[in-house]
Amino acid sequence: MTSRRLFIKRSALVLAAVPAMNNDLFAVSGPSKKTGLALYTVRDEMDKDPAATLAAVAAIGFNWVEAANHNNRTFYGLKPKEYGKLVKKNGMEPLSTHSGVRPENEDYMIEDTAEAGMKYLILPSLPADWRNSLSDYQRTADYFNKVGEKCKKAGLTFAFHNHEVEFEEIDGKVPFDILAENTDPKLVTFELDLAWITAAGKDPVAYFKKYPGRFEVWHFKDLSPEKKDATLGEGIIDFKPIVEKAKLAGMKYWFIEQDHCRTHTPMESIEISRNYYLDNILK
Repeated sequence: MTSRRLFIKRSALVLAAVPAMNNDLFAVSGPSKKTGLALYTVRDEMDKDPAATLAAVAAIGFNWVEAANHNNRTFYGLKPKEYGKLVKKNGMEPLSTHSGVRPENEDYMIEDTAEAGMKYLILPSLPADWRNSLSDYQRTADYFNKVGEKCKKAGLTFAFHNHEVEFEEIDGKVPFDILAENTDPKLVTFELDLAWITAAGKDPVAYFKKYPGRFEVWHFKDLSPEKKDATLGEGIIDFKPIVEKAKLAGMKYWFIEQDHCRTHTPMESIEISRNYYLDNILK
């Protein structure tokens, strides 16, 4: 009887700890001190030496990474399992990938992503012929649902990463709204790029209110007055009001990301940005 009571007590403690662990990992009640990096920022370094670059990224303190080189069934020239193992060897999680998903390659891209141990398969941008008209966006939304269903069956979540163009009106309508309103929240989420939605003149918080829970993943990058991406803290975006609504957005993970590092080297930029997040945005 004593052993049974002890088992029940320990089980209850474990179950009680699960929400706390999820809160820390997924940031359901607000962002945690854990940080992620989109490897596109250090793409040149990754192409030259993935092992050394991942070690340097881990040494800075990042907890998870997003791949940005998925070609010929490899990530940075490494087979999916090899890439996943290399990331984990450095104490990080291979959380997601930016992959050029198309009907002709979706099956093996899903297979590769799952094999690498990732959670998200993310389309980084739309081909030009997927976004010429509102009807194009409707067809794109239909495709997102289709590939999202395949991802779900493989244990993945499909997401789409925005740029400015999806917020530029066509015939009085915002294309992004078509994507959000015509995709199944159970199959499709969005990786919100905070710089590009701001550059398009839209308010991220307004979109969190309009489509609550739809933005599981974020890209943190700042924006210069000239509407160029910038290192965190060196641009015009006030991140605190945005971060305060992380729970409303449904945000679970986020990545520091910068397309072009103009005032620092990429490695300098990611460390400055991470420190700015921890010392200024999070507090």
